[in-house]
Amino acid sequence: MQIDKETQEKIQELQSYEQTLQSIMMQKQAFSMELSESINALEEITKSKDDVYKLVGNIMIKTDKTIVEKELKQKTDLLQLRLKSIEKQETDIGKEAEELRTEVMKKIK
Repeated sequence: MQIDKETQEKIQELQSYEQTLQSIMMQKQAFSMELSESINALEEITKSKDDVYKLVGNIMIKTDKTIVEKELKQKTDLLQLRLKSIEKQETDIGKEAEELRTEVMKKIK
């Protein structure tokens, strides 16, 4: 079966979309895990009545609880914003890839 040059280019473009989607999904997973860890840490610090320690490099230092809570809330907000952005990219690229896939399949058949 002969495939014209335009269709071959579209297949390559589709492969590029698929690679981009794979990369986005890996980023999404990493951010989701980091967000989950931050939320858990924030919950534990909120419950804690004792001193709070923060890991800095290879050592732990005693830190003010309110400062750590503020930092974790900011980090959580930032991670949620990044996740929304990544999910939007995933949706947009997924739609483009699906349209291109449909177009390629019509030409191949």
